[in-house]
Formats: sequence, structure tokens, C-alpha cells
Amino acid sequence: MTDLHPPKIELFDVEAMTNTDPKGIVRAVETYRATEFGLYMGRPVDGHPHIAYFRSWLLPAHGLRVGRWMAHPGIELNHDVYIDIVDIEPGSVWRTIDLYLDILVRDHADLRVLDTDELLEAHTAGLLDRVTVQRAFERTFAAVDGIAAAGYDVEAWLGIPLTWVERN
Repeated sequence: MTDLHPPKIELFDVEAMTNTDPKGIVRAVETYRATEFGLYMGRPVDGHPHIAYFRSWLLPAHGLRVGRWMAHPGIELNHDVYIDIVDIEPGSVWRTIDLYLDILVRDHADLRVLDTDELLEAHTAGLLDRVTVQRAFERTFAAVDGIAAAGYDVEAWLGIPLTWVERN
């Protein structure tokens, strides 16, 4: 049994330079960059034992949030890219709704999908309808197939020039 919870909602306010996390905590953002294909965000992570800095792209056409996190010195993350399967609503304040599934990719090595149990429990509890669950699985399957076919290179699969800003 997982910790059953409604889909997590996150806000990205470009003008205010803030990111409101799923718990409602408003955090300062160092970098936002909007492009024709998405929104880039870079911000520090206060108080996390492993992650020092979030860098992520919101990609509405793919329904993905693609992140390359920076760990604290001496900490090794067991992935290079962390992908959240999400619904994205662009606007003056971008909004994501997390669809539970995540894909962790080790560049040019492998990937794994997490949290199928959370997605199925959320559906069973009536937190997500069948159409949303199907959309989440379809996005996940497309990403897994594409990333694997591209030699576990997320950016090569996407064909989008993602840039990753180092911490300011």
C-alpha cells in the first residue's frame, strides 16, 4: 500500500520568479526561460538531504517534466534524468498536475519506471478517471520506447535543444 494522495499540483510563476511546490510552499526561482516548446526552471532546493538544485523543463506537447538535478557534494543520485508524467497548463502562471508515473534514466545505460502502484491506487480510489490513467500510461510507454531506441539519450529522443543552466 502506498501513501494515497490526490494528484500533486505545482505552479510556476515566471513574472514573480517563484515555484509553488505541491505542499503549497512558495520557493524563489533563479532562472526561468520560456521557449516555443516549453519552460525551463532552475532553483535551489533548501533542506533536502540529497538534492541541492532543481533544473527542469516543462514540455507541454509531450506531457513531461524533464529534470536534471544537482546533488550535494559527495552524494550520488542513481539517475541522470528524472521525468515526471504530467498534464501541463501554460499561461502567465504555468501549472502541472502530476500523473504519478516517473521515469528515471541513466544516460546511455538504462531506465526504470516508478509508481505504477500509486497511479493504479489513485484510479481505484476515484482520484483519476480511466481516460487520465490511459493518457499517463501512453505517455510513459512512448517515452520508454523512444528513450530506449535513442540509446537512453533523452534529449536525442526528444529532438529538442534542451539546455541546462549551471547554478547561478
